[in-house]
Amino acid sequence: MSRNEILKKLKASRTRCVVYTRVMGYHRPIESFNIGKRGEHRERRPFTEYETDRA
Repeated sequence: MSRNEILKKLKASRTRCVVYTRVMGYHRPIESFNIGKRGEHRERRPFTEYETDRA
């Protein structure tokens, strides 16, 4: 069964996923962003923290 066939078969049981991001100290859903803020959010890179050899 192809991916599209599986998605069509399970379409009725799927739900919409709401994605939140932290903005200025509080969480907001991305769907409430205007077009400019959505573009900024798409360009963001995830933060990766590395260990240091501090003594």
